[in-house]
Amino acid sequence: MVCRSIHGTALNWRKASRSVNQDDCVEVAALGPSVLVRDSLAPSAGVIALDSTQWNELLSAIQSGDLDGR
Repeated sequence: MVCRSIHGTALNWRKASRSVNQDDCVEVAALGPSVLVRDSLAPSAGVIALDSTQWNELLSAIQSGDLDGR
C-alpha cells in the first residue's frame, strides 16, 4: 500500500545511525501494526506501508544481499 500522507498523525521517523549525515537513505516509522517506509530525499512523495511479514521479508532480503545492485 502506498500512501501520500498520514493526516493528523505524529510519526517518529527514524533512519540508520550510519546515515544521519546523509540524505540518500530511507526512513521508517511505526503506525499501529504497520511499518512505514519513505525516501529521505523526498519525504512528501509518499510512504509504503508494510505489515510485519513484509517488513521481515524486506529486512531479510537486505541482510542477505539479495537487493544489492538493484
